[in-house]
This record gives sequence, structure tokens and C-alpha cells, in this order.
Amino acid sequence: MVTGVSICSNALLMLGAQTINDFADESDLDRAKLCANLYPTVRDDLLRSHPWNCCIKRIVLSPDAAAPAFGYSHAFELPSDYLRVLEVGSNGCIIDHLVEGRSIQANTTVLELRYVFRNEVENTWDANLVALATQAMCAALAYPVTQSTAKQAGEEQKLEMMLRRARAVDGQEDPPQTLGDEHLYAARFGGYG
Repeated sequence: MVTGVSICSNALLMLGAQTINDFADESDLDRAKLCANLYPTVRDDLLRSHPWNCCIKRIVLSPDAAAPAFGYSHAFELPSDYLRVLEVGSNGCIIDHLVEGRSIQANTTVLELRYVFRNEVENTWDANLVALATQAMCAALAYPVTQSTAKQAGEEQKLEMMLRRARAVDGQEDPPQTLGDEHLYAARFGGYG
């Protein structure tokens, strides 16, 4: 079963270090604390960096009782697991909005939100994302564990290559997006007489 601890342990193995059993491992409290401190930030940054299919949710939000002071008619509190907005609106109708702090402001009374969420159940992640998270932790742990800037640079370079590949594979599962008014495009390219 894939967990944050197993991802960190595999990263430590890749660096030639001893693994941990949990984030409060008494056998090596230093490595366990290091992983416990770094992992949430590395995970959230990785999940926010791309709309991974295994980390997307849809929700319908109701407006807060207090309206914004100006600009938009309503404010909507973002979900507690929110990391990044993907789409506000539905059926190709994107509505004007503004993210400020922990809320979205818009001129609507109901807000349909598609967003990247903080998926803390690593066992539900795609295999490429698990491998990528392991490499991201390896890069984050490289200098603290090995005291080598060359090792850190090498692990960061591997991470960049893996990131490009994983994003491409994840993106291939998505259907092609429409580009707006079909009638306009059809007229431009010879359709709709």
C-alpha cells in the first residue's frame, strides 16, 4: 500500500539511507522528522503543479452570508482541501471570478467549481504520480541526507525529466478541449454556409 511514509522511505533508499517506519520513527528520529517536515510541502507543491486526474474534484458552492465590499456580488469559501482552481462554471460557460485568500468572488448565486484537491490518500494516486512524488522527495532530501550539492542537482534534474513525462501521460487521458464557439470556427474553415 502506498503512503506518504512509503514514498519517503523509497526516496531515502534511493539516496542510500536507512528507511523509516513512520513519521515519528524512534529508531532514527532525525530522518523521520526531516521527512515529516518536508513531505506535506513537497506533496502539495507537486499536486498543485498539474491537474492530475486522480486529484480533481467538482463541487457546487453556496455564497457566504457577507458579500465582498466591492467588485463582485458574492463570495464563496473555498473547500478545505483546495489547492488550485481549474474551472469555474459548467458546460463550457466560464464565469468571471477572482480568487482572494480562501474565497472565490463572482457575480452568481451558485458557483460550480472544478479544482485540484489535496489528495492525502496516496494509494489512490496514479503510478506515475507516486514515482514522481518519490523522486521529488529524493530531490528534497538529497542535500540534508548526503551533504552533496552535486547529488541534489542530479536528483533535481531527474525530477524535471520525470515531471515532463508524467504530465504528458496524465494529459493524454483527457479528452480534447473545445475552443469556443463552434459556429465561428466552422464559418472560418468553410462550414455553415
